[in-house]
Amino acid sequence: MTAADTFPRHSARTQGFTLGAPRNFTVSPDGLRVLFLRSASGTDRSNALWMLTTEDGTEHLVADPARLDEVDAASPEELARRERARERASGITGYTVDSAVSTAAFALSGSLFVADTNTGQVTRLPAQHPVADPRLSPNGDRIAYTTGGALRVIGSDGRDDRPVAEPEHERERWGTAEFIAAEEMNRGRGYWWAPDGSAILATRVDESEVARWSLADPAEPARSSNTMPYPAAGEANADVALELFELTGTRVTRRVPVDWDRAEHPYLVAVHWSEHGAPLLAVQSRDQRSHPVLALDPGTGGTREVHRETDRNWVEIKTGWPAWTPAGELVRISPVEGTYRLLVDGKDLTGPELQVRAVLDIGDTDVLVSASEDDPSQVHVYRVSDREVQRRTERPGVHGATRGGPVTVLSSADLEELHPRVRVLRADSPMAEIASHAEESSLVPRVELLRLGERELSSALLLPREHAPEHGRLPVLLDPYGGPQAQRVLHRRHGYLTSQWFADQGFAVLITDGRGTGGRGPDWDRAIAGDFAGPPLQDQVDALHACAAERTDLDLNRVAIRGWSFGGYLAALAVLRRPDVFHTAIAGAPVCDWRLYDTHYTERYLGDPNTSPETYTANSLLSDAGGLNGHLMLIHGTVDDNVVFAHSLRMSEALTSAGKSHTLLPLPGVSHMPTSESKTENLLLLQLDFLRRTLAPNGSAAS
Repeated sequence: MTAADTFPRHSARTQGFTLGAPRNFTVSPDGLRVLFLRSASGTDRSNALWMLTTEDGTEHLVADPARLDEVDAASPEELARRERARERASGITGYTVDSAVSTAAFALSGSLFVADTNTGQVTRLPAQHPVADPRLSPNGDRIAYTTGGALRVIGSDGRDDRPVAEPEHERERWGTAEFIAAEEMNRGRGYWWAPDGSAILATRVDESEVARWSLADPAEPARSSNTMPYPAAGEANADVALELFELTGTRVTRRVPVDWDRAEHPYLVAVHWSEHGAPLLAVQSRDQRSHPVLALDPGTGGTREVHRETDRNWVEIKTGWPAWTPAGELVRISPVEGTYRLLVDGKDLTGPELQVRAVLDIGDTDVLVSASEDDPSQVHVYRVSDREVQRRTERPGVHGATRGGPVTVLSSADLEELHPRVRVLRADSPMAEIASHAEESSLVPRVELLRLGERELSSALLLPREHAPEHGRLPVLLDPYGGPQAQRVLHRRHGYLTSQWFADQGFAVLITDGRGTGGRGPDWDRAIAGDFAGPPLQDQVDALHACAAERTDLDLNRVAIRGWSFGGYLAALAVLRRPDVFHTAIAGAPVCDWRLYDTHYTERYLGDPNTSPETYTANSLLSDAGGLNGHLMLIHGTVDDNVVFAHSLRMSEALTSAGKSHTLLPLPGVSHMPTSESKTENLLLLQLDFLRRTLAPNGSAAS
């Protein structure tokens, strides 16, 4: 950090102090090697591929984009993948390995590279350009990849590059995840190798019936608009099918269509293919209330149901299931009597004490999971067997793990340090730590974690670092996200830096996770069924009032709220529907009309707009425009392909028609999240200026 750096500038240069931190860990089955990505410094955006040898704890650079003479010129397919994954870095942003983790492959600037992790030799292969989503066969002799809608396989020696499947028309794609799978189902891939490398199971995505939306950048009128298939609520989805391709080398010898009732269960949620059993497919009905798990017969393409999850509202998708244990038992996460539990072969292994969040790894005798206990702000790693549940992380915080054989990589974040500590353990004995090159912030959050009101709402309060009650009353800034399965209040320092910066400008900043935000069980999650507006907004109001009842230095005559995406919706909702509480709102990329958002997310919570139009009307912001009595700033990227710019434009039009003054700040050329340093820095400064102008310092809202 230079002497001239302010916090907004420093945060922008370091992408929120994330650059230079290790990520994307893979452990070899013998535990001897750990692969990971990391950039060279806290301001370097280009990730390189690294390896740690666990026997001596030394790190080795495997592949560096700078040494490969590649400038990151990502293809449209790669840019779309990064957007769905919220990937802001460049360079090597993902990689694939063989089963022994002796070979790695990755795409860079549309080219395909293969690396020998033992020798460090990196080779560019003559694959079709541009390459996206490469995946090594289990024994490492071939690499599958997608390009131009086709799925291809090339030998790891660069020979015999052949198509596995090619599109028949421009709206068909093979081996890629459709928009809602990547955006909403956490399925970012569209093909899977057989454990013995003899076949590939691949999706065919046909978007012929999906509406085409135009994304044009008004700042570049000479540039052609980009059209994209967007499955809006109540409208047509992509048609997703599966086909199995048997291979000899890179040549397809047989094609087997996969059969399941796609009319009844059109969503393909997850695929699991291991040596422990038949391929497993998790599929889902359009209303998401029925979620069968199917076992596939690779010889015939037929499927049989091995389990079905149902729910009167929706089945929540949890990472890591379905899967087989080495003994051929089905692993799943299911809600049982108010808690998400780990079930193996139908046996409940975790009981009512844990809210299981994800399956991290399945071993010979145990399952590694992440879960929370009575404090939703903490996430711990547990080893679960039919004999015991053992917590592997003790320090309060947010923990994750990756395991290979006897070695586990634990990533642990807490309130004491800015960056996660990454430890490598063999069994329970520490072996090494993977260094972080991320920069430190001079700003240290002053966080007080609270449980507020009758519902014990998980909240965080941040005050100016030098503030004391006798210094006077502070205007209040609520800083939530508030949307389904997305917590802001977590026991880690990193998430509070920007909130503390706002606090240091003279605000009491309150962050609250209301109903639906996760970590507290299925009943909590489903409290927002059919109602995005009611419970989330009421929880913000209740938390504010409960906090103010305990703190005499919070000025309820000067209350603002800011948020992005669902948080932007919540911010605009607050100032429109509760002007008695909220005086100023900053809404970034807000969903203003849920009819303009995607099928899988929106219909899960609000149902089908064709049969329940009144629900969509009740949750829309557009009809509330005439009720604006405070101040509202709308911020939106003009080429946002997730929450399209039309949301804020329609909101602005409704406000103008109602004669309501407001601020609209378009971000030319920006998608859902700004990535450039200047925009990221100045957005914070512009928001601060808006808050200062619209909240008067004398104890009343500015006129």
